[in-house]
Amino acid sequence: MLGMPTVMRLPAARGPLSESLVRDLATRPALSDRTLESAARLADEVTDALTDEDLQLSLAICYELHYRGFDEVDDAWEWDPELLRLRAILEQLHLSALQELVGPVSVTDEPIDVQLTATIAADDGPSLSRFMAREGDLEQWREYLTVRSVYHLKEGDPHTFAIPRLSGRTKAAMVEIQADEYGGGSAARMHSELFGGLMRDLGLDSGYGALWDDAPAVAFSNVNTMSLFGLHRRWRGAALGHLTTVEMTSSEPSRRYSSGLRRLGFDESTTVFYDEHVEADAVHEQIASVDMCGAFVAENPELAADVLFGARCSLAMDGLAAKHLLGAWEAGRSALRREPSLAA
Repeated sequence: MLGMPTVMRLPAARGPLSESLVRDLATRPALSDRTLESAARLADEVTDALTDEDLQLSLAICYELHYRGFDEVDDAWEWDPELLRLRAILEQLHLSALQELVGPVSVTDEPIDVQLTATIAADDGPSLSRFMAREGDLEQWREYLTVRSVYHLKEGDPHTFAIPRLSGRTKAAMVEIQADEYGGGSAARMHSELFGGLMRDLGLDSGYGALWDDAPAVAFSNVNTMSLFGLHRRWRGAALGHLTTVEMTSSEPSRRYSSGLRRLGFDESTTVFYDEHVEADAVHEQIASVDMCGAFVAENPELAADVLFGARCSLAMDGLAAKHLLGAWEAGRSALRREPSLAA
């Protein structure tokens, strides 16, 4: 809850690489040969990087050192050269899989906001929000929130990494958007806090990272994509396109999610997270697409393709998660790795 200290433990391993990596971070001053060998072997053998549990968890662990870190891990690991080399291997596997998934990006002479709108209109991924509004039961809601918690308890942090890489009108627009994500100066109104309240109302543990062991690979591949874009200046355009697509596509789905919760008997004290996004993201849409991306592309026309690439990745990651969840439920099984941890 608000103001309580956060405990962030290293997650349970999901394969040879994450097992060796977790052991090294907790007990050694440097990476072991076993960890480096496991990474090389994974690079040779992985067939679907975006859904590989071992790869995605290992990459998330590497990135987490730039966020809140882990209680039992020395902060000095954040910039360890060998660990950064390991992360670069995993990033390249992740990035290659993203590029293959979204395909080639074509840029036109139209304004970038028009191109972003067309990109979104062309997306034909399944609508998870419609299912949750009409059919989602309480257990499915808990599973959905568990998957989304990997991102929403970070809220704007992955995109915020890009702010120092920007300037002028682009930077000002992004700060305006992100300020709302962080509650406009009110800790209680931070969107991560509102999401935590929603989790608690549905009986889930809302502690930061508490549900990592329950969440499947697609939960991490989504956040890892944002972290990759935010932490690399090379991909600042993709970070903007990704964030803009989130803002342009979340208002109506948020309305549906709120409706689904009300259908199950919850009131505005629970739906406030989604209610907030219905209004805020409708305002952010123009700021993001015209002010932020428009100004950025005007200054950096050679990076327009990166903006559109980030947009496509946002849509693709949402589609990947929706397919995972809906596919599992249609088959009559849980979409999680284990039962989600309930709140005390």
